[in-house]
Amino acid sequence: MTANANATATAAAPAARPTRPSRRRAARIAGGMLLPLAVLAVWQAVTASGLVPPYRLPPPAAVVEAAVQLAESGQLWLHVAISVQRILLGFAIGSVAGLLVAAVVGLTRIGDVVLTPSLAALRAIPSLALVPLLVLWMGIGEDSKVTLIAIGAFFPVFTTVSPALRYVDPHLVEMGRTFGLRGGALLRAVQLPAVVPAVVSGLRLALAQSWLFLVAAELVAAAMGLGFLLTDSQGTGRVDRILLAIVLLAVLGAASNGLVSVAERRLLARWT
Repeated sequence: MTANANATATAAAPAARPTRPSRRRAARIAGGMLLPLAVLAVWQAVTASGLVPPYRLPPPAAVVEAAVQLAESGQLWLHVAISVQRILLGFAIGSVAGLLVAAVVGLTRIGDVVLTPSLAALRAIPSLALVPLLVLWMGIGEDSKVTLIAIGAFFPVFTTVSPALRYVDPHLVEMGRTFGLRGGALLRAVQLPAVVPAVVSGLRLALAQSWLFLVAAELVAAAMGLGFLLTDSQGTGRVDRILLAIVLLAVLGAASNGLVSVAERRLLARWT
């Protein structure tokens, strides 16, 4: 009887294990929703009590109504689609450029000596200071906006990956060279896998930075997008639409960060 019971328990244990990660994921999602729900409750209580006049802080229902109105007219989806398109293009261009320059700086001494001081100076320039120059050079079209977002995505990737490449374990590099690996082959087989965590961290920071630079680009020179929705709503006094744009930026930023997290787990599981 005891042997049969143990065998039954052993057979049942693997079936129960897969539910644990899903429970932890559900608990994490529920925990992450606590603060937004608390803010929403305080927001509703403050507006319902009359502590803040509606023209300064409209109730949550007014923001939802503004979203419904813009969605029915099609403007909401157009603003979101244009901003997401700019983010994807700028993030892709800036990240690839950041990886390439990081490889030059991290793997060659001359690249470090020549490029690092100038890039450090450029990094210190505020994003809004670049907007007038880009508009003069490229106009108010998509090129200037995508370029600004690419600049924002470039520096987190560069500053994260270049030191990681520079300080890869020399024993790993030497081992790769003993197997005849040189140049690009050594980079692909040894150095790049060693810096995968740094690459993922840089991409995560670059994506967050891209959203900041998107707003900077659209606040100054745009006719569509969430940044334009902010400035247009400010001019017309529509605080409900301003709050809607802020909420949409927060939701889209959180969603993009979640996608990067999923990619991070898969990359780390494969390369580390």
